[in-house]
Amino acid sequence: MKLKVCGLTKLDQIQELISMNTDFLGFIFYEKSPRYVLNHLSLEDISNVNHRGKVGVFVNEKISRIIEIAQKANLNFIQLHGDESENFISELKEKLNSEIGIIKVLRIGNEKPESASSIQETINHQLNTSNYLLFDTDSKAFGGTGKQFDWNILNQIEIPLPYFLSGGISDENIDNIKILNQKPIALDINSKFELKAGNKDLDKISLFKAKM
Repeated sequence: MKLKVCGLTKLDQIQELISMNTDFLGFIFYEKSPRYVLNHLSLEDISNVNHRGKVGVFVNEKISRIIEIAQKANLNFIQLHGDESENFISELKEKLNSEIGIIKVLRIGNEKPESASSIQETINHQLNTSNYLLFDTDSKAFGGTGKQFDWNILNQIEIPLPYFLSGGISDENIDNIKILNQKPIALDINSKFELKAGNKDLDKISLFKAKM
């Protein structure tokens, strides 16, 4: 499995993660996030990061703004973490550089878990518009909760696209991935590997990566 580290805000940490062969680097372009990258780095800073796995994370953003950021920051992937519709993603895909992959997030609740059939229906609507799926724990903050959803539900659905697994992944639960019939292509880590929001614990990430 590959590794995605999300919520990056510091250039020195980004370079260290690159030296650790981290596969995906996640930059959050959601202003309400405590890890909003433009409070720390410029689009030029991100553009100058020499890596093929730069992921821009957006929540209910305008298509024009996504395209502008993707171009100026030289992004390789767009992660849609909000309530973006199938039509929205189709329009974005038409206007976006065709080499940029689209990752659509499906947020799975814990308090009122979605049924497998409703998740399956949502997935089926993404087949023509998205390149990847990402399963994360639902929250009003759109991620970064450090909480895990019930992974067993992934065994009750068909996942026809490669997917990322997110939501409270840590040393304590990584071994539980063996329960999954279809394994993720990548694990997406964030808040469980921080000293504070946006400041990563690189030693902890290095140890975790060695366990993968």
